[in-house]
Amino acid sequence: MKNVRSLLPAVQCQPVLALILLAALAGCSRKAEAPPPAGPAEVGVYVLKTQRQAFTTELPGRTSAFLTADIRPQVGGIVQKRLFTEGATVKAGQVLYQLDPSTYQAAQASAQATLARNRATAGAAEVTAGRNAELVRIDAVSKQLNDQSQAALAQAQADVATARASVETARINLGFTRITAPISGRIGTSAVTPGALVTANQTTALATIQQLDPLYVDVTQSSAEVLRLKRDFAAGRLTRSGPDAARIRLVLEDGSRYAREGRLQFAGLSVNATTGAVTLRATVPNPDGLLLPGMYVRAVVEEGVDEDALLAPQQGIQRDAVGRATALVVDAEDKVVRRQVTVGRAVGNRWVVQQGLNAGDRLLVEGSMRARVGDKVKPVAVDVPGAPASVGTAPTDAAPAAGGAPGTAPATVPAAAR
Repeated sequence: MKNVRSLLPAVQCQPVLALILLAALAGCSRKAEAPPPAGPAEVGVYVLKTQRQAFTTELPGRTSAFLTADIRPQVGGIVQKRLFTEGATVKAGQVLYQLDPSTYQAAQASAQATLARNRATAGAAEVTAGRNAELVRIDAVSKQLNDQSQAALAQAQADVATARASVETARINLGFTRITAPISGRIGTSAVTPGALVTANQTTALATIQQLDPLYVDVTQSSAEVLRLKRDFAAGRLTRSGPDAARIRLVLEDGSRYAREGRLQFAGLSVNATTGAVTLRATVPNPDGLLLPGMYVRAVVEEGVDEDALLAPQQGIQRDAVGRATALVVDAEDKVVRRQVTVGRAVGNRWVVQQGLNAGDRLLVEGSMRARVGDKVKPVAVDVPGAPASVGTAPTDAAPAAGGAPGTAPATVPAAAR
């Protein structure tokens, strides 16, 4: 009887244990079930399109005066007066110095007296020659005497011409005692003071006048860059933005931009053998005199315009192990494909694509870590902020861009340093 009672609790516990085992087995079966398959990875794509793009380059340069005139005396003498204010603006023809004119006034008076004497002599010779010409016809005088009188007349007339020239020379020399400005512009410091003795055509200039409006800006560009531009123009990749002269903008030494645009006038005809650069000259208006000769500036020169430029965001361009530029593109079947591309210069945060991509291509710019080549993806169009107009120098496709990352826009490189 005792054994029967001891078995009753065990029998009563069996249903509970069975339920626990069933729950455990059900839990294990749920854990063993595989998760549902994930969908295509979502990636951001940028649809490429062509656009009109003006290309510029930033070059180092120096300003120089449009016209420069060194003032030197053309006659010697003592300086009586200085008739200008140093540093002021003078006009062409304005008197700058007055030399002592007394000796030149005397020379002019002497020349005038000589001219008067020679005119009197010529008058008498003319009367004698005329009389002898009449008398020789009636044999009243000999032919020899007539010939002599005619020769005397010719000599007297020549003496008059010589005296007249001497008077003109004396007048010119007297005028040279008033030293005038040959050009309009700003005059510098005077090298002489009243009382100083100066000589004709002396080595030391009395003062220097510089015309500062407009002003020249001489910049240098590497010969390699010049060759590249010529090839682009010849191939039609670039067109000139103006009829003959490109626009130029200046960045001053303090980093500020000069308000007025200039025009490129000409490029040098030879390459500097030392620097490998070509000199370009531009003219810039300077009505307020802000620019001075000798200032260092950076010139932003407009090179040309590409009417159908294809610009790709830099985050969409990578470099492979050997430095070649590549891009991931989502094709028409929403699959990721890799293309080898050729890029040119940088335009802000974008590369100019020369080969490998076309307008309408969907360039993968976001989510490249979630997709591999050949994977099917879910493309979502994204926008990339626009690029500024100033451009730098493109890295070659044989090596990574400066700094190692194509996603960083390079600084504009002066041509002389390339």
